[in-house]
Parts: sequence; C-alpha cells; structure tokens
Amino acid sequence: MTQAEEKDRRGSFTAAGMKRGVRAALALTLGLMPFGLVVGMTADAQGLSLLETLLMSGLVFAGTSQVMALGLWTEPAPILAAALTCLVINLRMAPMGVALGPVLDRLHGIRLWGSLALLVDNAFALMVAEMRAGRRDAGFLVGASMVMWVNWMLMCGTGHVFASAIRLPPGHPVFFASLAALMSVLVPIWRGASDLLPWVAAGMLALLAHGVLGLGAPWPVLLGALGGGAIGAARDLRAAR
Repeated sequence: MTQAEEKDRRGSFTAAGMKRGVRAALALTLGLMPFGLVVGMTADAQGLSLLETLLMSGLVFAGTSQVMALGLWTEPAPILAAALTCLVINLRMAPMGVALGPVLDRLHGIRLWGSLALLVDNAFALMVAEMRAGRRDAGFLVGASMVMWVNWMLMCGTGHVFASAIRLPPGHPVFFASLAALMSVLVPIWRGASDLLPWVAAGMLALLAHGVLGLGAPWPVLLGALGGGAIGAARDLRAAR
C-alpha cells in the first residue's frame, strides 16, 4: 500500500476530495431546488423578511426542520415549540456523525466542526457510498455539502422574492418536493434486499405513530428513525459475528 493509499484509508481532507464531492452533489442538488423554493415561499407567507429567511436557511440548513418550524409559526413566534421541534427532528444527525466516525475522527478544529456544521442527509448518503468504496476523504463531504448549502440559500431567497408572483394553492404538486428530496437520499445508500427490513420497519413505525397513536410531527419521524436504526444496527452486529 502506497503512502497516499494509507493516508486515504486512515482518513484525510484534500482539495481533490472536495472537487469530487462537488461533482457528485450536482445531480442531487438539482432535485433540491423545488424544496428550497417551497421553504422560501412558506417563509414569506408566514411574514418573515428576506433577511430573516436567509439567516434561518443559512444557519439552520435543514429543510425538514425549517418546514416544521414554519408550520408552527404564529404571532408571537412560538420559539420554544419551534426549537423543540427542530431539535427532535435533527436528533437523527447524531447517529449520522457516529456513522462517519472513520472519516471525521482524525480531523480537528475548523475542518471537523465545519464538516459537522454542513452535514445534511444528502451529503451523508453520498459520503456513505464513498466509504463503502474504500475512500475516506472528508473533503468529499465538505465539497458536496457546500454545493448544497449555496443552492439552498439561492433557492430559499428566490422562493421568498418571487412568492407573491407564484402563489400556489395547498396541495400543489410542487410541495411534493420536500418528500422527493428526502426519498432521493435512499438511492446512493441502497445495498440490496438486506436493507429492506430496517427501512420497512422505520416506515411502519412512523405510520403507526401518526395513524394509530395520533402523534403529530416530529414524533413519527423520530420514532421511525430510531426504530429502523436499531433494527439495522442489530442486523449488522449479527452479521459481524
């Protein structure tokens, strides 16, 4: 094994990795555009200014959390309820960080915290595919995430600016964008039939929480994620033995 291969195996952060991440993220970024437009239009409808919308989008950088928080938005703003909702939904980021441990554990300072600050579902999925291919360059994660962040800011801002000109009725097909963007995350991390059990279990738990128990957002998402993750972890441990 060459020195370069050994460095990549242990984990690294290179400009070449960032460029590869940028290229890999472009296709997924196109799919995220309608999602950003929806968030921008929703923010305008709830009375947020363009500056407030951009600050929320740039600092939170989590579309599902933003949609949930905007759905709760009233005057005065329910800061505690919105913050709790975002916290519960974004708890899924914790196991994502753990899963990326082989890539992030050897990073320090701004490289580590910058990588974590930009972490989103789609970039995580692309990075998992990289790790399965034997590559552990954290630059790939940052490159992919940066492309998505820039696109997110542009689309949220555009949606807000042109919201009055493109008012859409509830139930319009474009509002499916948020669900479609989340579903696209599944493509690069699909490993075959062995993934069906945890994925189906996660979906069934979320449906049970919402349809049977009557729990509202964000609890179905959290229960589905934790249940599916636990089943997947048990499966992997059994296979490792």
